[in-house]
Amino acid sequence: MDTVTQATIIGIDVSRDWLDIHCLPAGKCARFPNKVKGHEQVAQLACELGALVCFEATGGQEWQLWVALDDAGIATRQLPPAQIKAFAASRGTRAKTDRIDAELIARFMAFRPDAGRALPHRKLRLLAQIKAQGKLGSAEMFAAMDEDLKGLLDRQIAELEAQIEDIIATDECLATTADILRSVPGIGPVASTMLLAEMPELGQINGEQAAALTGLAPIAHDSGAMRGKRAIGGGRRLLRRVMFQAALVASHHNPVLKIFANRLRAAGKPHKVVITAVARKLVTIVNALCK
Repeated sequence: MDTVTQATIIGIDVSRDWLDIHCLPAGKCARFPNKVKGHEQVAQLACELGALVCFEATGGQEWQLWVALDDAGIATRQLPPAQIKAFAASRGTRAKTDRIDAELIARFMAFRPDAGRALPHRKLRLLAQIKAQGKLGSAEMFAAMDEDLKGLLDRQIAELEAQIEDIIATDECLATTADILRSVPGIGPVASTMLLAEMPELGQINGEQAAALTGLAPIAHDSGAMRGKRAIGGGRRLLRRVMFQAALVASHHNPVLKIFANRLRAAGKPHKVVITAVARKLVTIVNALCK
């Protein structure tokens, strides 16, 4: 029996205004508004069918729907867009519409029932939201900086940092994990908060999986006798950028990783390769400590 007929799955293509859905195995299609009313309609349908609901990560357009479904007790899964794209290519699917995308998402979930991630803890979602606010505010405000604006920005950053610290301090589990992360030379407040917010799987996966989630695992490009150059890619980009910054610090101030980085430099490795390797080691270390 085909995998897609063994469970009821609702795949959703999420856009700013609409939710295009495809139900498996029935093949039913529908379109609901990406608003509270539409979220209620999706929740009602999922409850009636006893379905797992899945959708791509869209940069935030899916979060309100995700929270509404989770509050309704519906199983949900957020899927990486790169995997959906690769799945479409493997099926020879070239046409692209919202309805086709919804079906692809549903069929990928049926093919890979272990893929994606569930909704993070509420406090982790709040951390991610605060980090995003800080990032957006900085981008807008730096356009025409003057002293008054700089003072305002500094105050806003301080307020955001205080909110983050309060959230972490009032949750025993988060506080303990933050202390573990910050005990590693190279992992400061920014990197530890980003790891908490963007990688709730820490300590529950192995080192290779942790490196892959941050996009720091080398990807092979081999064919027959040819051995292509390894490269990194995918994963959670915001987290990877922060880990690069942490790796720069760790390569000079972490006693263990400094030796590791110097050995790579002595072997003639380029700077980017060295920092990537140190970042990967950092993620592996913190994941092992959190276990």
